[in-house]
Amino acid sequence: MEKGDLLYEGKAKKVFTTIDPDLLIVSYKDDVAAFDGELKKGTIVGKGAVNNRMTNYIFKILEQNGIPTHYVQELSDRETVVKHVEIIPLEVIIRNASAGSFSKRLNIEEGRELLQPALELCYKDDALGDPLISDYDAIALEKVTRKEIDQITEYAFQINEILKEELARVDIKLVDFKIEFGRYEGGIILADEISPDTCRLWDARTNKKLDKDRFRHDLGNVEAAYEEVYERLGL
Repeated sequence: MEKGDLLYEGKAKKVFTTIDPDLLIVSYKDDVAAFDGELKKGTIVGKGAVNNRMTNYIFKILEQNGIPTHYVQELSDRETVVKHVEIIPLEVIIRNASAGSFSKRLNIEEGRELLQPALELCYKDDALGDPLISDYDAIALEKVTRKEIDQITEYAFQINEILKEELARVDIKLVDFKIEFGRYEGGIILADEISPDTCRLWDARTNKKLDKDRFRHDLGNVEAAYEEVYERLGL
C-alpha cells in the first residue's frame, strides 16, 4: 500500500493518507521529546523501529484477548497500516507503582507499589500541558460520553493485566503507561502506540529503567535500553 498525503506530524510519528479513506499509514520517527515536547528534544537512533514493532506485537496480543485496536498490517520496520479512527482527546494513564508526575504531585517515593492500579485522565492539549481532567469534566465538555468513558476504563484495566503478564514473561516490570482511544464504526478501539516512549518499563530484578526516562533524566544508554526491550520480547 502506498502513502498519500501527509495528514499529521507529531513528536514521534507521521500519519499519511492512503487510497482507502478508511486506512492510514503511520510512520514512526527517531525524534524524541520530553516535558510536554518543548523543554527537551533529541533523537534516539532506532527508536522508530522499536516502537513500531513493539506496538504491533502488543496490539496483536490484545486483539487475541478481545481488545479492539486500530492495527491492520505492518508494512516495514517503521511503517504500519492502521484504521482511520476519530481520536478522543484524552490520554488514559494506568499506574501500578508510583513514578514521574504521580510521585512528585503526591510526594510518594518512586517505585512504591500501589494497592491497586490507578487510572488518570489527561486532556490532550499541548498548549495547556495536557492537564489532569476528571471523567465528569470530560463528559461536561462533550469530549466523551459516559458510555464511552466506561468502555475506555474497562479496556484500560484489561490492557494493564494483559500487558503486565506479557512483560513479566521477559522479566520487565510495568510501572505505568499511557494509551489513547478512538471512535471507529460506532465503537471504541485502542489507537496510538504502546512502547518504551509511552510506558515506564523497569527490569524486574534490578529496577533498571528501560524506557524514555533514560532520555528525560540523562541516564545514558538510551538506545541500548530500547534495544533491550526489543530483544527481550523477541522482536
